[in-house]
Amino acid sequence: MSIWALILMGIGLSADAFAAALAIGVKKRVVNAQLVLSVGAVFAAFQAAMPVIGWLLASSFSEFVAPVDHWIAFGLLSLLGVNMIREAVSASENDSRDSGDVGFHRLCLLGLATSIDALAVGVSLAMVDTSLPQAVLVIALATLALSAAGVLIGHRAGLRFRKPAEIAGGLVLIAIGFKVLLDHLGAF
Repeated sequence: MSIWALILMGIGLSADAFAAALAIGVKKRVVNAQLVLSVGAVFAAFQAAMPVIGWLLASSFSEFVAPVDHWIAFGLLSLLGVNMIREAVSASENDSRDSGDVGFHRLCLLGLATSIDALAVGVSLAMVDTSLPQAVLVIALATLALSAAGVLIGHRAGLRFRKPAEIAGGLVLIAIGFKVLLDHLGAF
């Protein structure tokens, strides 16, 4: 697989993480370098780990993982999206954006949910002639860069649009879940 194909694959895989990072940025009143790097690093770590896991499991367990990976991603993203919308609707104007750090548990759930498709990519990487370390590095770097940018862009949007941006962020997470589900069900 060429380096350009790997870069495009990395960008494609990081699109879900970018959208989730946008949603995180929308919710934050204060965004600092630590938050931006934390979101980027956690999402990049999950996006890097999942292809390795998929590659390792490709020979023996692919028939078990492939039928349910889309349901897992759909469930996690929908749950997080619905929760984000619920919080936006029930929050008062003064507390619709918090100033604390994103919880590590929630960040990891988002990282897992947005990287499920990378597991399937790992399975396919085991079947083509490509360097797994090179692919993982490209995927991780693309995810790190796009997730960090997503937090910053989401924060800018949130400063101007607050509650509608939070609701839109939740809807985006739900839409990503549906997209993953429909892609795997063959609707697209």
